[in-house]
Amino acid sequence: MRPYVILNAAMTLDGKIATKTGSSEISGEEDLRRVHELRRECDAIMVGINTVLADDPRLTVHRVDAEEGDNPVRVVVDSRARTPLNFRVLNDEAPTVIGVSESAPASRVNELRKRAEVVVAGKERVNLCLLLERLHEMGVRRLMLEGGSTLNYSMLTEGLVDEVRVCIAPMIAGGREARTLVDGEGIDDMSDAIKLELERFYTLGEDLIVEYTVKR
Repeated sequence: MRPYVILNAAMTLDGKIATKTGSSEISGEEDLRRVHELRRECDAIMVGINTVLADDPRLTVHRVDAEEGDNPVRVVVDSRARTPLNFRVLNDEAPTVIGVSESAPASRVNELRKRAEVVVAGKERVNLCLLLERLHEMGVRRLMLEGGSTLNYSMLTEGLVDEVRVCIAPMIAGGREARTLVDGEGIDDMSDAIKLELERFYTLGEDLIVEYTVKR
């Protein structure tokens, strides 16, 4: 058993989630409120270690009204236990789970255990299927995936995403080195692409929101 997973992201019209320098202020204020409403509805938020290192995110509900207990569990996929101990994802605003692999340095894992729940899943890299099973055992039924692009690719290609919700902002960033919604190794043949089914779309301020389910 695993949680129901919703991949949520904001991107430019040309599919970038950040510029080549890492700037990622894409969503309008209305969409930011939508994101925090979705966070409030989920049991956990998952990000990759690269997102943590780049943005030092809080991963809490703070742009909409929230009561005590509304903050979801924060989950970081961090194979080598690189999460800095002074980063906001380890503050006391919400509980945090760090998914590491067996290859993570024991000293780093022990330090993280003082600030968060550490789940060891996988040998060299985090086994995402196993991590999601462990999260389900912890009571996580609805998980919001906020990437970044490498984690998005892994979760999608391993069949671990149920919905994709994307805010498309009216801007173009360009740049071969700029992160896209999904990076990773990519597929060779378009016939092997992950297929989606459009559920709905609507405008929110100047942004366009599209929502899909992942076809099985």
